[in-house]
Amino acid sequence: MEAVGERKITYDARGLVEPDATVPNVSEVDGATAVFDAAKLTTRQINLELKNLLYERSITDVTVKNPGAKHSLGVGILTRCKITFEGSLGYFGCGVIDGPEVHITGRVGWSACENMMSGVVVIEGNAGSLTGAALRGGDLVVKGRAGARSGIDQKGGLILTMGSVGSMTGFMMQRGRQIICGDAGPGLGDSMYDGTIYVAGKVKALGIDCVPGEWTDADTEYIDRKFGIYGLGSPPEFQKFVCGKKLYNYDNLEPSERKLVL
Repeated sequence: MEAVGERKITYDARGLVEPDATVPNVSEVDGATAVFDAAKLTTRQINLELKNLLYERSITDVTVKNPGAKHSLGVGILTRCKITFEGSLGYFGCGVIDGPEVHITGRVGWSACENMMSGVVVIEGNAGSLTGAALRGGDLVVKGRAGARSGIDQKGGLILTMGSVGSMTGFMMQRGRQIICGDAGPGLGDSMYDGTIYVAGKVKALGIDCVPGEWTDADTEYIDRKFGIYGLGSPPEFQKFVCGKKLYNYDNLEPSERKLVL
């Protein structure tokens, strides 16, 4: 193992060259694995250390201890790797990622995994509002509950929530799937254009143009496969919801017709 003092680093949190930046080299490195304690580090230092380990030193498995629910951790990681956060993250955790496999042992705040493009994120606890906003690909698994507007503007991928979700989940969904094992708040799938939402619990109210869908063998296979991949046991019985397609030509409707649709 190795652990050195302080060094200069050439990347800031956005991946830009910044030769004057310094960060304590607190990582213990063993081959392709690294561990560091983030308790006394700032958000910027944590992200700099992650980028240095993954891009400069070709580490493929990083464990971050004591993240302390700091905001914007693990953002912009664009490589295949494993990252474990032993603790909770604040707002905007793991946003704009493409490829990593992330395990968060605690909770996350608002907007976790926003604009995620590919990879896997597993959250052991609860997640705040706007979880998986504009998700484009990959699997996001929340083993607890999720807040309002989860998967807003979702464009692909999967959001699997073992608990209940808040209001307006799936708002303006464009593609992808959501699997909700608990209850769903009012406005489920409001103004969705495509995609599929599965709900095992009660739905307080469907949103505009969200309607029940016809179940197929492909739905059963998909859910069984995802539950098997993440070791979630036997899946419950789900209801399926899809877009009713009444809003597809909304701009072409007369004012009186729009009132009928809404």
